Amino acid sequence: MFGDLITDIILGYPELKKKRLSDLKKNIRKVWTMKDYGVENTWTKMFTIDNGKLLGLQHLKFKQYFKNEAVLVHLDDYNYSAYLHGLNHELSKEFEIDGIMPGFRTWPFFGSLVSPILVQGSARYGELVHFVKAIASTIKENKIMSMAIPFPQFRPITSTTAPFPLFLLTKLLLLINICASIFIVNCHSTFTIKEASIEGIQLAFRSKTLTSRQLVELYIKEIQTLKHLRAVIEVNPDVLDQADKADSERKMPSFVEPLGGLHGIPILLKDNIATKDKLNTTAGSFALLHSVVPRDAGVVAKLRQSGAIIMGKASLSEWANFRGTNIPPGWCARSGQGLNPYTLGDPCGSSSGSAISVATNMVTVSLGTETTGSIICPASFNAIVGIKPTVGLTSRAGVIPISPRQDSVGPMGRTVSDAVYVLNSIVGIDTNDAAISSAANFIPKDGYIQFLKKDGLQGKRLGIVRYFFINVTLPQVFEGHIETLRHAGAVIVDNLEIRNIEIIYDPYQSGREPALRSEFKQSLNVYLKELITSPVRSLADVIAFNKNNPCLEKTCVYNQDRMIESEKTSGSEAERQGALLNLAKLDNEGFKSLMITNNLDAVVTPGYLFATVLAIGGHPGITVPAGYEKDGTPIGICFGGLRGSEPKLIEIAYAFEQITLIRKPPPFPTASVLYNMV
Repeated sequence: MFGDLITDIILGYPELKKKRLSDLKKNIRKVWTMKDYGVENTWTKMFTIDNGKLLGLQHLKFKQYFKNEAVLVHLDDYNYSAYLHGLNHELSKEFEIDGIMPGFRTWPFFGSLVSPILVQGSARYGELVHFVKAIASTIKENKIMSMAIPFPQFRPITSTTAPFPLFLLTKLLLLINICASIFIVNCHSTFTIKEASIEGIQLAFRSKTLTSRQLVELYIKEIQTLKHLRAVIEVNPDVLDQADKADSERKMPSFVEPLGGLHGIPILLKDNIATKDKLNTTAGSFALLHSVVPRDAGVVAKLRQSGAIIMGKASLSEWANFRGTNIPPGWCARSGQGLNPYTLGDPCGSSSGSAISVATNMVTVSLGTETTGSIICPASFNAIVGIKPTVGLTSRAGVIPISPRQDSVGPMGRTVSDAVYVLNSIVGIDTNDAAISSAANFIPKDGYIQFLKKDGLQGKRLGIVRYFFINVTLPQVFEGHIETLRHAGAVIVDNLEIRNIEIIYDPYQSGREPALRSEFKQSLNVYLKELITSPVRSLADVIAFNKNNPCLEKTCVYNQDRMIESEKTSGSEAERQGALLNLAKLDNEGFKSLMITNNLDAVVTPGYLFATVLAIGGHPGITVPAGYEKDGTPIGICFGGLRGSEPKLIEIAYAFEQITLIRKPPPFPTASVLYNMV
């Protein structure tokens, strides 16, 4: 952001025992990749704070002067921000600090609390070290600190090398309210939607520097600019009215923000999630265009209660990838072929539009659905976070179904915290979904936000099943991630095997495909019959519509084999009983046994490869950005656990994300990244 005008001091890496201090002294980790922000050689040295003493501090090689440098101090959580504020007066005099401003989460580079501190005049490196020690002396715990120098080679800042006068820089920075890419300068603000988080947006709302209407208008511009990515099928005709309503509510003296943090936040829904409004719900097919649903889907009702703005419907693989066998991921008749914004290639599916839109900042967050990999895979391919919840944790009522046994609705966001805020708002009882009662006991009393812990990897037992690493294209990256997990306090249990893994991944020998076909016919017929109006009332009607409308549905190019095979089944429970018993046995003797026998908190796998194992047992998984292929395709890392293990998975995923901070926006420019609000 400020190029080589910034020296960063980062406090708050996950706690490590003293016994790891020797490892820390040896460990110099690259914190950004070459392409992240145009920085080729950014390194981090890690140190320990032990009851106020700074241990392991090593002098950097350069001894040049710091002149009018901006120093960013990153803290573990909101509590530590108070320590710095308390130091303001004394440090300002002793170290020529011009002021300490409030810290907020999700500074774009680091995703953590940030307190910008301005160093006036000249300060030798030694003086800066004393300053750091003074900060350390206030933190009476064992903490890890690291110093990052974000420029290839340090050079003194002078009037000839600075991009603009330094006295203006310092005055400017004092007026900057840093919050997830939101900047406020002299009462004239410029908001950048690029990577803005829920917490950052809410802070802008509270400071009255951003309105929901302005935010929605920004997203509409991005949707129009990036329409070639085919991520959005429809924008809600009432979206600006919803935004105005949210703005009006915040102005009321009696306004109390609903729990969950989603008030005034735009969210896109996968087009198989029903809304009782002017939006269509079609699973991407013209067969359901202008059908009328009886009510909002259960998750949509909860989103509305939380004050979220229903932005529109995201594209998807048609019928959630259950129409044909030769249809590319991300294609549906209503919007065409969705494109990965990083490569203009495969976005993966079936929640393709939900992933593309979040990755490209067309919306804050989105909802996807998963039967087998439909959240985890597109999240991985588009460098975002996807949470596939335990089946029954979120309502499937009002969602165009495939399998009541495997279907799950989950959030997709640019950060773990954003996804967790959405999850927190959509879980809970829904009398229209019988599976909810079986999972209700999994919901923690105080919700899921409490599990966003930077030290969440401490003591976690993580299993590594090498079967999933056989064909990984970036093995060295994932081996590095395993070491990162280990250094952050996790216990790595390596070289594990899941019993009958080859059978689990055989769709017919396992019984997966026969069971899904039968379940699809039965559950889709029930859904279609409950619609108030609809051009089709059964799976047979859908097949006939596709056949009779080859131009609309491209049936001369893309088949509908899965639908045809599903229609051949009886759709009865008796028919699929044998397959279901076999799947339950594979789950019990495979993944469940592995987790229990080894006392694991989660299994760690590359990309989306673990999705099938999680699917057959209704287990949860979270994927987090983990790297990029040579062609630029993102790849994620998946943490999967037993039913109801979302709290542990959130702790693990959040801690990994905060240590690595791998996600970067797509390289393709947008036309409305900045929007002035006067």
